[in-house]
Amino acid sequence: MMKHITVSLDKRGVSCVAKLLDDVAPRTCAAVWDALPLSAPVFHGKYARNEIYTLVPAFAPDPGKENTTVTPIPGDLCWFSFDSDDLGNPAYGYENTTGTGTTGAIVDLAVFYGRNNLLINGDQGWVPGNVFGAITENLDEFAAACQDLWMGGARGETLSFSRL
Repeated sequence: MMKHITVSLDKRGVSCVAKLLDDVAPRTCAAVWDALPLSAPVFHGKYARNEIYTLVPAFAPDPGKENTTVTPIPGDLCWFSFDSDDLGNPAYGYENTTGTGTTGAIVDLAVFYGRNNLLINGDQGWVPGNVFGAITENLDEFAAACQDLWMGGARGETLSFSRL
């Protein structure tokens, strides 16, 4: 049975529906599904281009690499695993003690809403992500809200994932 989730920008009141890609990323999908609902402050990508994401303390063992990409397409949902030390560089805009609020393992759940994304980081090089979902409904309206987040700011906004 195909699983679907809702992805929302809560303050902006916009949501989209995504299907989980259990056939190509079963470990990642299971980890996300079992942890839902999840909600945390949203950030807009600085390097990857058309990306919004949230950072949460690890809620499951790292699923390892599956269905990875460094060129996500519009509608892709990706999982990234980081250690808090990976994100401690002030160039990222948050530090271990002030931004993420976490220490140790961090899960980055990202939504890509436009084209021409490239997952390369000046400090770490290529940063492949596990593609675990694909938006199937309301991508256009969600993308417009993501663009508003980029231009209008992310303060006070949350990114939420829940079972449909």
